[in-house]
Amino acid sequence: MHNESDRLQPLFDSTFAHLRRARESGTPHLVLQEIGVITSVATGIAKVAGLPGVGFEEVLKFPGPVYGIAFNIDEEEIGVVLLGDYSQLNAGDEVTRSGHVVDVPVGDRLIGRIINPMGRPLDGKGSVVSGTRLPIERTAPHIMDRAPVTVPLQTGIKVIDALIPIGRGQRELIIGDRQTGKTAIALDTIINQRGKNVLCVYCAIGQRASDVAKVVAALREKGALDYTVVVVTEGNDPPGLAYIAPYAATSIAEHFMAQGRDVLVVYDDLTQHARAYRELSLLLRRPPGREAFPGDIFYIHSRLLERATHLRPELGGGSLTALPIIETEAQDIAGDLKLAYAQFEELETFTRFGARLDEHTRQIIEHGRRIRACLKQAEFAPVSVAAQITILLALTDGLFDNVPLEQVSAAELALHEAATRIPTEVSARFDVTEKLSPEDRNAMIEIARTALEPFQDQSKIKEAS
Repeated sequence: MHNESDRLQPLFDSTFAHLRRARESGTPHLVLQEIGVITSVATGIAKVAGLPGVGFEEVLKFPGPVYGIAFNIDEEEIGVVLLGDYSQLNAGDEVTRSGHVVDVPVGDRLIGRIINPMGRPLDGKGSVVSGTRLPIERTAPHIMDRAPVTVPLQTGIKVIDALIPIGRGQRELIIGDRQTGKTAIALDTIINQRGKNVLCVYCAIGQRASDVAKVVAALREKGALDYTVVVVTEGNDPPGLAYIAPYAATSIAEHFMAQGRDVLVVYDDLTQHARAYRELSLLLRRPPGREAFPGDIFYIHSRLLERATHLRPELGGGSLTALPIIETEAQDIAGDLKLAYAQFEELETFTRFGARLDEHTRQIIEHGRRIRACLKQAEFAPVSVAAQITILLALTDGLFDNVPLEQVSAAELALHEAATRIPTEVSARFDVTEKLSPEDRNAMIEIARTALEPFQDQSKIKEAS
């Protein structure tokens, strides 16, 4: 036994010598870390004390882990907007700083994915792997970094592309009452970008889960999800997530714009965003303004939409087109339009009973009815630029005037098919700023005239002759 101890003693001595040298050479490093505590928790917010060095909009980490944004920085406490499930948070829980602001993953790996504003997947396809992240709050491009908007972004909706053309890099508001088709316009625009080298970002803000599911199903059915990123906050999510959603979606779009690509972003809708911001502001005791909205409600939307632009060629020439959606209260704005249209219908009804209408007045009414019939359009059925121009030229040239109203839809479909036969040298000018020559117009009118020939009411043609 004594011999075995003698053999092990050198091994023990060597081991303890190594430990002693390691202890003597090692120098402890102290890391200074600020730790605060929760003083109170309310719906979507928390009050925190004990973080003297925190910065505005810095991300704070709560137990769970739950993250929050330092929104109000007062002398005694911090008002924090929570970005996750806060049901397990209690007064006295520890809070730590992150040292950075809220950011979101960006890049091609997001295309075709459905995520929340924090970049977490909602489509069951696994985590989003991206080596690049951008802050959700970024400065809008300077004036000297912007280029004129010259290239159109076609919605595929005849009445919009004809009367309210949208350019790549533009901001165009979609406003209306509930259930008037605002989202349908935005979805048609996204669907119409297929094959046009335009990436899309659809941002659902505080929407019902069933409505979001319908939108995603429509995009998937039309093949539009292949070039679209969907950022979602549902109605039961914390108001903090709804607040940061449009900013996160814009940063995702800006990454593609910086690469020289054209991007379309849809905010559906900013009314829900304003309500979420109002809720947070009231909970944080910020001074309310009109209808209890905070005084900077217009500023937070203007700084968001100012990020939409067309960059100079030296900066890649990319563009970001924004289509914000706003829901109005019933009989606020849309009510006037409805009243004007009702008056028109009454006038139209009255003229039907006029026994002594002159021929010119009758022709104007018949022409107007055919314009109205041609501008009707089914949902999720975008129309190509060539077909739109052909239809509008046929209308302005009176080619539909002798087509019976019940056959206008069929005649319009015939023009869709005829538009595919427009010469390439003519159709190439549709997507540029170059105007159509009189010869181009005449060639298209002849194509339309030939396509509409089978639908003409021969009796009316004989009367006119």
